[in-house]
Amino acid sequence: MIARSTGAWLAGCMLDALFVIALVCCPLAVVAADAPGVAAAPTADPDAFFAAIVRIEARSLPDARSNATLGAEREGSGIVIGKDGLVLTIGYLLIEADEVRIIDGRDRALPARVVAYDHVTGLGLVRAITPLDAAPLRLGDSSKLAAADPVLVVSAGGSGERASVVSRRLFSGNWEYMLDSAIFTSPPTLNWSGAALIGPDGTLLGVGSLILRDATEADPHLPGNMFVPIEALKPILADLIRTGRRAGPARPWLGVAADEVQGRLVVVRVAPEGPAERAGVRTGDIILAVGGDGVRSQPDFYRKVWSRGAAGSEIPLRVLQGIDVHDLKVQSIDRVDYFRKKPST
Repeated sequence: MIARSTGAWLAGCMLDALFVIALVCCPLAVVAADAPGVAAAPTADPDAFFAAIVRIEARSLPDARSNATLGAEREGSGIVIGKDGLVLTIGYLLIEADEVRIIDGRDRALPARVVAYDHVTGLGLVRAITPLDAAPLRLGDSSKLAAADPVLVVSAGGSGERASVVSRRLFSGNWEYMLDSAIFTSPPTLNWSGAALIGPDGTLLGVGSLILRDATEADPHLPGNMFVPIEALKPILADLIRTGRRAGPARPWLGVAADEVQGRLVVVRVAPEGPAERAGVRTGDIILAVGGDGVRSQPDFYRKVWSRGAAGSEIPLRVLQGIDVHDLKVQSIDRVDYFRKKPST
């Protein structure tokens, strides 16, 4: 662990020294993006730096469909990126949220509202309703981050953990999610949800999403974490702040979770009352093709589904159910429309 004290950093190894130079000698400025709600307020105070990492507490709606997989009470970290109390976090903390609070560095519980949740990147934004006393962090350039680069993982609570980038590669998850160039780090942090990935220059490079057994692509397989790169946020930040979602048509969503098992794509879960369930897809089915195009991997499956048009498009699936092959037509939807929404007040 790296303590908040600058002296503790100087007593550490060379990796610690890199961060001391970055965080103490170099000013930490806020987001340089051309988006409403972000402005410059440089600071060189390490305490102010750690104050920008806050805790997010969320309680979902009583009938939230996501409770079965995410639970009703959710907690993680958030990163202040705007002087108006705008906080970036990992989006699954906010799905179907009924109440959201930001716990700041002084342990004040501040009410907040959800600004946006982007299903493509998995990132979410909240904004404190009352003033948030924290200087925002600057968004860095995650495209330059490569294997073996030193990073600092900071979660709510005012401390950091040294880590290294062990891989930059495609990541796909069975919840119809894929990143072209996710950031994988090791050793793992146990407080990964919404954690800040900080570069030696003190800028924000990623947001914590998952803990994994195989952060490395090849042997030896090391445990670690997956971070959403900050480059995924920059093109959509202004739209998320302005409208709560990215511009353009939404991707088609089926509501089917499928894992790769021995070269086959096996359905492990179907969203209740979702498009796939209504079309007749069942747990245990093997997805053979999208239309006439065979699929054997998650990335291949997603690319073929997403290439067939926007949300609302009919997606033809060929599935193996037991010993029978069935051709099913799934009427896709926008994933946002599946989740419960908090009633307007």
